[in-house]
Amino acid sequence: MNAMDSSPLSAEERTALAGLAADLGRVFGAGLHAVAAYGLNIPVEPPRLVHSVALVERLVFADLTRCAPLVAGWRRRSLAVPLILEREEFLRTLDIFPLEYGDIIAHHVIVAGTDLFATARVARADVRRACELAAKSHLVHLREGFLEAAGDPQTTARLIAASASPFRALLSNIARLAEGDDVDVADTAARQIGISASVVREVLQAGTGNHSTIADPTALFTRYLDAAEQVWEFVDTWRART
Repeated sequence: MNAMDSSPLSAEERTALAGLAADLGRVFGAGLHAVAAYGLNIPVEPPRLVHSVALVERLVFADLTRCAPLVAGWRRRSLAVPLILEREEFLRTLDIFPLEYGDIIAHHVIVAGTDLFATARVARADVRRACELAAKSHLVHLREGFLEAAGDPQTTARLIAASASPFRALLSNIARLAEGDDVDVADTAARQIGISASVVREVLQAGTGNHSTIADPTALFTRYLDAAEQVWEFVDTWRART
C-alpha cells in the first residue's frame, strides 16, 4: 500500500502532490530519489498550504530555471514551493538543521520514490543544542514583542497567536529529545518540563486563528512567559541531568 493511502492528506492534496512529483520527475528524471510531504502534524485552519521536500542526485542552476515556471501551478493547488536538496547535502547537514530535518524525519509522508528519510538519524547532542537555541530565542522574542505591544491587548493577542506554531514545534522537538510523546505536546510538556498543560493549550488554540477570543491577553501572556522561561531552563540544564 502506498504511504499516502493512510496519510492525513485529503484526496485533493494527494492529487496535487502526485502532480508535483510528476513535474519534478520530468525535470530531474532518474536523479529524483524521493518526494515527501511534511508538516502535516501541525493543525491549521483550512485551507492549508502543504509543504514538501524532494531529494535529488544533483541540483544545478539549470534545474532551478526549469522548475521556476512550475511554481505558479503548484501554488494554485495549495502547495508550497518544495524544498529541493541533493541527497548527500541532506545527509551531511543533519547536524546543522537538526530540528527542521528531525521534524521531517519524524513526520513525513512519502509521495514518490524511496523513503530515504526513514533511515536518517539526527544526533541527540545536535538536537539538544538546537532546542536550547530555539528556546532562548523564543523567550527573547516574547519579551521584546510584549514591549513593542506597549500594553495594547489586541497586539499582545496577535503576538501570542503568531508565536504559537514555533512554540508547538519547540515542545515537539523537546518531547522527542526526551524520548516522550509529541502527539499531545501539552500533556507531554506538563509531564516532562512541569509547565501548565492548560497554558500550552490556550496558546496553541490562539494560534489556530481564534486569538480574538482570548478573554485577557495580558494575563495569558504572563502565564505563557513563565512557561517559556521554564522551557528554556529545562533544556539549558539538560546535560546536567543526563
